[in-house]
Amino acid sequence: METKSIKGKIQLGALLLPGLAIFLVFTMYPMLRLFWVSFREWTLSSMVNQPFIGLGNYIAVSTDRTFWTVFVNSLVYTLVTVPGQMMLGLFVAVLINNIKRLQVTFRVVYYLPVITSWVIASLVFRYVFNTEGLLNYLLTRVLHVSGANIRWLDSRWSGLTVAMVLGIWKGVGWNMVIFLAALQQVSADLYEAAEMDGCNRWKQFIHVTLPSIRGTILFALVMLSIGGFSVFTSIKLITGGKPAHLTDTLLTWMYFKSFSTGDFGYAAALSFVMALALGILSALQFRLMKSQDAV
Repeated sequence: METKSIKGKIQLGALLLPGLAIFLVFTMYPMLRLFWVSFREWTLSSMVNQPFIGLGNYIAVSTDRTFWTVFVNSLVYTLVTVPGQMMLGLFVAVLINNIKRLQVTFRVVYYLPVITSWVIASLVFRYVFNTEGLLNYLLTRVLHVSGANIRWLDSRWSGLTVAMVLGIWKGVGWNMVIFLAALQQVSADLYEAAEMDGCNRWKQFIHVTLPSIRGTILFALVMLSIGGFSVFTSIKLITGGKPAHLTDTLLTWMYFKSFSTGDFGYAAALSFVMALALGILSALQFRLMKSQDAV
């Protein structure tokens, strides 16, 4: 019996070893190496010798005005797109869950933007909102609403707004699928009991539906917040950070510092500052949901 137990442990270890090796080589080692780089003066001019500068890169990040600009941009993007995606996704999920016919058709229609390439969608949005793009053509030549082309992508908040609209449009379908799966697990007996107590549809939604899918809401909130802070492709292709990095986000600014200026130490420190911000944000979200559960 003991021999079988040892043999089972050996087999289990053999099965886990390849995955563990891949995790250590391709995840843990790069993270530790990046953390080491964040304490070094690692630039294109110091590729041979990287002197240790302690918290110098972190101080450079915290005192950089552009960093605070892009941090606010990422925060605003997250605070706008995450609730937008979740509310619209939940609204669509509730509607689809209450219809008997064509459920599959509506799921496919709303999920199509999710599987659409970020690159293609970003290029289409840039074409539509460009100074000489489709939207300005409609406003000036067709509808005659404006006498001159509007420079949608050439200012900070209008450029970010275009990216946020794209982010919400792309994310509604994912939220719809997640919430629809959760809604279908809510027991019909709860709705029948609430109806017998005189609750209308709105009260049923507030007192039955939302508490029943709270775990799914927390999961979507955390995942979307991570995605919001990690936005890159749409910003890079729609605005390119222009003008003067005012529309950059954390990842596009990190990309610029790494591959345009060659300041890899700064970029490494920025990546851990970003990870810390995400960790704090996730902890606050978990704490908020737990406090609501206690109530």
